[in-house]
Amino acid sequence: MRQLMFEEPGTVRWRNAEAPSLDGADSHEAAIVRPITVALCDLDVGALRGADPLPGPYPFGHEGVAEVVEVGDAVTSISVGDRVIVPFQISCGDCQPCRRGRTGNCAAHPPMSTFGLGTMGGLQWGGLLADLALVPHADAMLVPLPAGIDPIAVASLGDNIADAWRCVGPQLEDEPEGHVLVVGGDSGPNSIGLYATGLAVAAGAQRVLYLDDNDDRLRIAATLGAETKSGPPPRKAGKFHVTVDASGTEPGLRCALESTAFDGTCTSPSVYLTDPAIPMFSMYSRCCTLHTGRAHARPAIPNALELIAAGFEPALVTTDVIAFDDAEHALANPSMKPILVQDQH
Repeated sequence: MRQLMFEEPGTVRWRNAEAPSLDGADSHEAAIVRPITVALCDLDVGALRGADPLPGPYPFGHEGVAEVVEVGDAVTSISVGDRVIVPFQISCGDCQPCRRGRTGNCAAHPPMSTFGLGTMGGLQWGGLLADLALVPHADAMLVPLPAGIDPIAVASLGDNIADAWRCVGPQLEDEPEGHVLVVGGDSGPNSIGLYATGLAVAAGAQRVLYLDDNDDRLRIAATLGAETKSGPPPRKAGKFHVTVDASGTEPGLRCALESTAFDGTCTSPSVYLTDPAIPMFSMYSRCCTLHTGRAHARPAIPNALELIAAGFEPALVTTDVIAFDDAEHALANPSMKPILVQDQH
């Protein structure tokens, strides 16, 4: 079979690889799937642009929708022919972290085990930009795609949309009519910030403000139903129950933190390779919670699907739809949120 390999910034190549099979010791719990739509995560785009230090070569792609082509004899929740959302993290569903909803820290596998993130996630899992992929814990991991939902629109549900939901969804359950601030920026996880914006609107937040200095992202945020403000992040943008730092910059993080209201929560899905200064005393004074780290994607997927049913349109964030066959050329200089599509018969 063919498998897309990230070689170095600006370069991906299709290579021949051995097709997965259900011959291993735990194959009775596994499934083989055929990815039909695969989104490039914000981290993938950063790697292609040389901004994120993920050295190649490694199998590429880790968030997508797939068709089930074979299942182990112990698999009960899915069948051949089903379309499923594939979480990017490998999780068994049975260990203590998984049972607590912390599937990104599954104790049955090495830390940070994921599809398509090189040595950081473990090369043995392969990537989803391939003709076929092996999912080791099919019942625990795979989420059936509801009828009527376009697999291209939700290709990012296995990671970035789930990550965006954890930034705003749980917080708005506590403050159902809360005010939400999302701070974007060129160095940040841009699609996550925009997905969080749209999810907050769909969840019924009383006010959603998106700050950025990029006209294209501001336009998308407005289309998603948010109030927008252009320019660099101010020191403080107001008082918000829920804030999201999707800027990837110290000024953006500070703006989000200083704008978090009393007893509010700021979530930063941004990856900082150096430690930014944070306003600890003012956070302490306001009982401000800062949450960062990798999202636990699998339990967030059904919640995000509910908000998609409620009106959130993730396709508004998509910037390109690309055929698998065109990947080598199209990904040399990727747009913000490309979706790759394999022939769906």
